[in-house]
Amino acid sequence: MPSKTDTERLLVISPELADVLSTIVARIRTGQPHVPLVVSYDKNERVYNPPMPLLFQWRRRLENRPVTETVLRSYLDHALTALGVKDTSGRPMRYTFHDFRRLFITDAIMHGMPPHIAQLVAGHRDINTTMGYKAVYPEEVINAHRAFITRRRALRPGEEYRTPTDQEWAEFVGHFEHRKVSVGDCGRSYDTPCIHEHSCLRCPLLRPDPTARPRLIQIRDNLIARIAEAETHRWLGEAEGLKVSLAGAHAKLAQMDQITARRTHTVELGIPSFTDTAGRTSTGRHEGPDRR
Repeated sequence: MPSKTDTERLLVISPELADVLSTIVARIRTGQPHVPLVVSYDKNERVYNPPMPLLFQWRRRLENRPVTETVLRSYLDHALTALGVKDTSGRPMRYTFHDFRRLFITDAIMHGMPPHIAQLVAGHRDINTTMGYKAVYPEEVINAHRAFITRRRALRPGEEYRTPTDQEWAEFVGHFEHRKVSVGDCGRSYDTPCIHEHSCLRCPLLRPDPTARPRLIQIRDNLIARIAEAETHRWLGEAEGLKVSLAGAHAKLAQMDQITARRTHTVELGIPSFTDTAGRTSTGRHEGPDRR
């Protein structure tokens, strides 16, 4: 759907609403393979939009026309009146289309949806915009998320949340103790075997330690000498395997250099001027409520 950020937005709907929308789509297609394209008027920008497959359109004579915002509002008011929805003063309740967007975000966060996920669903660039949509306090968001986690845990087998035995804890800690090798650390997941038969130089999960560079240089030089010896004695199979390890050693040395460069690289942040701090003006496009 069109948005002021020109980005695609998700529409999260229930199965019942999906059935209603599919019925509307089938009705406006009238046997055609695609939804007809219609031209609508943007009252905010005061321009005509390019032809788009609008969901709310109707057939008039020989062409399809969009259902105007005024007509859609009248439909909504009629539905609210028929339902008898009233405010605290007893007057009929009136909603804007954007109110339903706010209600959805509020309801989703109150039922445990993390705010950053709600941000993606709403299509907001700034999470503060999403937090402004909800009509709840941050404490309520935290409590709702904790309640959501509690409900999810209640659905899981209780065995997963029991206190580990001393043996299990020792095995868990031992996994991380055994990840240390001469030139770095092994990054494989817990309770997983070594898939390279402890040939660490060939393994992409080895994160080399730049302080172990002298040790790795010794290993590289030793590999070069062993390759020369194997080729002298025509042990070509062994020489081929050693060359694979040598290529891994060169790759790890290069990775060490990259890690060292990142750690020693200085980022120049500059010194802000007085005009930057005291006379700052906003020229960016403000992301406020949707104009729909």
